[in-house]
Amino acid sequence: MTPRPLPGWLRPANRFVRLLTRLGLRLGTIHVLTVPGRKSGAPRPTPVSPLTVDGRRYVIAGLPQGDWARNVRAAGRGVLAHGRRKQAVTLEEVGDHDVRARVMRAFPREVPHGVPMFVKLGLVAEADPDEFAAAADRVAVFRVTAS
Repeated sequence: MTPRPLPGWLRPANRFVRLLTRLGLRLGTIHVLTVPGRKSGAPRPTPVSPLTVDGRRYVIAGLPQGDWARNVRAAGRGVLAHGRRKQAVTLEEVGDHDVRARVMRAFPREVPHGVPMFVKLGLVAEADPDEFAAAADRVAVFRVTAS
């Protein structure tokens, strides 16, 4: 499947999620990851849904060349907020195909509300773990560790 562009409603929805998080509300698995911009250095927040696989936390960028993924690669660090709780984190892109596939296979079970975004992006057709694992080479997976 060829990745599709992001839906137009995503930016306003992301702004709304960031506002709710600043107010201290927790929205299920949704966290706000803030990393320095790769050019400006200004804080760049984006909603993400971390998941834990084999005792380690990960976040997935459905568009590996999207701005937030490129900012993460450049900075390698950020702040992960869930409600009012904030944690400084280090982010490392996972190059190992088997690990990426394991993380992707777990995604529909761990983050079921995130499946529609992967469908909208054209990466999968449904919440089938095998289909998610097969898409592992078309996404960016970042390991998240406390700094």
